[in-house]
Amino acid sequence: MYDYIQYDSPLGCLTIAAEGDALTALVIRGQKYEARHLAGEGQQRETPVLHAARLWLDRYFAGENPPVSALKLSPKGTDFQRRVWDALLEIPYGGTNTYGALAARLSSSARAVGSAVGRNPISVIIPCHRVLAADGSLAGYAGGLENKKKLLTLEGSLQ
Repeated sequence: MYDYIQYDSPLGCLTIAAEGDALTALVIRGQKYEARHLAGEGQQRETPVLHAARLWLDRYFAGENPPVSALKLSPKGTDFQRRVWDALLEIPYGGTNTYGALAARLSSSARAVGSAVGRNPISVIIPCHRVLAADGSLAGYAGGLENKKKLLTLEGSLQ
């Protein structure tokens, strides 16, 4: 059983979910793997962690760089996926990285890293939108390339 709230954002409706005191999902309506990230029974109610996530998103979409450390994150995935998601958290606000560079750092393939990035259950907060193709182009975003572009523009990575 998880708790969830809906959040109206520049990307459309987001669903933010938590179990206990930790966030487990933040999905854009209609994104790839949405059903997987929100599987099971949930109840709509705002808990302290969901309220904190709402405030974090308010600041983020206002153009601020709120600290992710203010939120307890508990994404569900394999050990490898969690290693990739931890690496995403190290990409600074306004910065980008490539699938290949992440793969080299994690001693993996770009394809495996791309698969893990695409299955990130806590979009925006775990910044999978900051990962680009080797040539610097926008590629692969479960929430849609237009939303990836909006997030990178908000952070000043794209003009």
